[in-house]
Amino acid sequence: MRALLDQLKAIVGPAGWTSDPIALQPNLTEWRGVVTGKTPLMVAPASTDEVSRVVRACADAHVAIVPQGGNTGMCAGAVPDDSGTQVLLSLGRLNRIREVDAANYSMVVEAGCVLANVQEAARAVNRYFPLSLGAEGSCQIGGNLATNAGGVNVIRYGTARALALGLEVVLADGSVLDGLRSLRKDTAGYDLKQVFIGSEGTLGIITAAVLRLFPEPGETSTAFIAIGDSGDAVRLLSHLRGAHANTIEAFELISARVMRLVAEHLPNARLPFEADYPWYVLLEIATGGNAQAMEDALADAAEASLILDAVIAKNAAEAGELWDVRHSMSEAQRRAGKSLKHDISVPVARMQEFLARGDAVLAELMPDAGLIAYGHVGDGNLHYNVTLPGHLAPAEREAAGAAVTSALYDLAAGLGGSFSAEHGVGVLKKPYLEKYRGGVEFRLMKCLKQALDPENILNPGKVI
Repeated sequence: MRALLDQLKAIVGPAGWTSDPIALQPNLTEWRGVVTGKTPLMVAPASTDEVSRVVRACADAHVAIVPQGGNTGMCAGAVPDDSGTQVLLSLGRLNRIREVDAANYSMVVEAGCVLANVQEAARAVNRYFPLSLGAEGSCQIGGNLATNAGGVNVIRYGTARALALGLEVVLADGSVLDGLRSLRKDTAGYDLKQVFIGSEGTLGIITAAVLRLFPEPGETSTAFIAIGDSGDAVRLLSHLRGAHANTIEAFELISARVMRLVAEHLPNARLPFEADYPWYVLLEIATGGNAQAMEDALADAAEASLILDAVIAKNAAEAGELWDVRHSMSEAQRRAGKSLKHDISVPVARMQEFLARGDAVLAELMPDAGLIAYGHVGDGNLHYNVTLPGHLAPAEREAAGAAVTSALYDLAAGLGGSFSAEHGVGVLKKPYLEKYRGGVEFRLMKCLKQALDPENILNPGKVI
């Protein structure tokens, strides 16, 4: 091992590695603090060639590698295990915007580019990169692609999978797949990039990507809307799609409990309502220059008895404040303490059914639990998180948590949904992958892993 570590240090140079325990600590614990690992060395290559050489050296020595982006994931997919034998590979120094092609509506970026910087590079040429999520100031595009991130704009633009035109990937033997093509149409064989998007670094290490850009959406209008129950959110979305189907940028559902958590733990947040309503929707539409578009849409919805109250942002600053409330929810929840995270998706038409039946599941299994629900209802993704009572002993908490989680995932699956909508599988959800995607589907996943990483070098113990 010592010879390998010396070899890796030589490959990345003095600025590209650390073994200092203090410096390593933020990289060894996942964002929520649930899982902590160990590593003898973290390397941070500055080029694809350096990544390739690092991987080849580790493969020759039969030492595992854990690739890591911004380490903002929710399933512990980017931290090493506690054996202390896995090398941590940070993509943070691969942070160049290689090319922005405004005419082709595309850009080539390295995996370590922070998402907010990718968005800004697009804006600099009057283009728009729509992937947007709460961690965009620290998450990296490579990690977004490796987990097929979703965010708030999926309803109009799709997940990260739909936003990638091509990839550059370092494979388990150190060879480099150069698929940085910016084509919209290409039927030459298998679409290999899709194998690596969502694979969480278990099949290859994404080092660069060609991303799709879009025209700037132009003027948008943002509103925070109070509604009576979750079913009204589904009905409101259906109502709005009748007249605004191609202009709805985001449609977010938020429960009253989540709003109270934000008020309690983030006192600087400016909440839109003084009154407390059962549920809320954060809506953004592209107005096309029609300043009355949002008011007209909400007036129609009010006539249909779909909303109780609404606040419409008067300008970009006020819209930013409304979005700050939404983006602060994960942080407020983290400060409130650990909870069971359920990142599920169901067909939009069955969202209300999931919420109603999910409430019944909680009432039966854990009536003292606290529900923290919010999500991207426009695309069927709900974060249905549960805080267990504080009086439970550790063993009781573990048993109760397992029972609640299993019941909720069974419910989602029974409604045609998924136990993992946008957070991935990582370590924490790995047991559920075989349960819900067993048979032929799971066997094919194992075949892919065996074919692309026969020595199990890349992120072992994650996903599959």
